[in-house]
Amino acid sequence: MTQDKVYAAAGFGQAVPRGRRPAVLVVDFTYGFTDTAYPTAVDMTAEIAQTRRITDAARAAGFPVVYTTIAYHSGEVDKLPWLRKAAGMAALIEGSRLVEIDAATGSDPSDAVIVKKGASAFFGTGLAALLTGAGVDTLIVTGATTSGCVRASVVDAVQSGFNVLVPRDCCADRAAAPHEANLYDMDQKYADVTDAADVLQWLGGLAGKTEAQGGRS
Repeated sequence: MTQDKVYAAAGFGQAVPRGRRPAVLVVDFTYGFTDTAYPTAVDMTAEIAQTRRITDAARAAGFPVVYTTIAYHSGEVDKLPWLRKAAGMAALIEGSRLVEIDAATGSDPSDAVIVKKGASAFFGTGLAALLTGAGVDTLIVTGATTSGCVRASVVDAVQSGFNVLVPRDCCADRAAAPHEANLYDMDQKYADVTDAADVLQWLGGLAGKTEAQGGRS
């Protein structure tokens, strides 16, 4: 059997239901990942631009937008196991430019920012409580890197009770192979992997329904 048939026979790859109260999670589009002056970064210009289309539309419709950044206190660097494996991440020191959200994302002061110490945006943070408090039922996950922090956040989002959409053109990685492999795996097990155009169309439909309901007397 082909790969797709093997997964289908096992019951994977089912469509994710879409709710009525989405939020956008932008994972680690910070200068440490996006500014190629730093060795931990790659060019993510196209993915940031596509993500900004979604965040702008979400805000306009009244839906939450949340950004994440990885930031360490200098006293943590020699104590965290992840930084022994991924030593380059030790440069992400709180207060440095590397941990700032890239201005090209168009982030707004009204957007929440989650500071994390590991790959997942949920582990050890208040993200799940924040989304639950906002009534979110569907999470649109974008950002970097696809095979690392995006994937970890997607898995934990599902385990936290959220339906998940991943627009592939809004996710970036350092190499094509892990990017594509992880998109495929997430699409089979944890999320619907789609694209910005589809997400924008869906958000537009939700915004139209909200406006119509608001206009009823």
